[in-house]
Amino acid sequence: MWSEKKRRVDQRIVSLSQPHVRPIVRGKARKPTEFGAKLSVSCVNHYVFLHRLSWENFNESQALKAQVKNCKEIYGCYPESVHVDKIYRTRENLAWCKERGIRLTGLYLGRPLKNRRTELKK
Repeated sequence: MWSEKKRRVDQRIVSLSQPHVRPIVRGKARKPTEFGAKLSVSCVNHYVFLHRLSWENFNESQALKAQVKNCKEIYGCYPESVHVDKIYRTRENLAWCKERGIRLTGLYLGRPLKNRRTELKK
């Protein structure tokens, strides 16, 4: 590292008792780095289904289609609505859900509307 003038080590071990644990850089102010597994789950009729468990960082927005298709395989139809975090509300996911008649709920993309901003200031 010193001779190559690098400060980064990919796949570094941060715990001797759990060598599979890797740091996940989140970029948040309070917690810039998190440790542990990253999960992708869905909840249907009070049952929780685990779709993905990874010790590496991954983009959750790409998992929405697979999760909804999995729901269709299990129940025979697409869900009426899908309640998601802001990262899932990409233009691609919105268009895909609209084609199938699925309501995608969550925060809107982009800047808030002007009247919404004035309400938030009060």
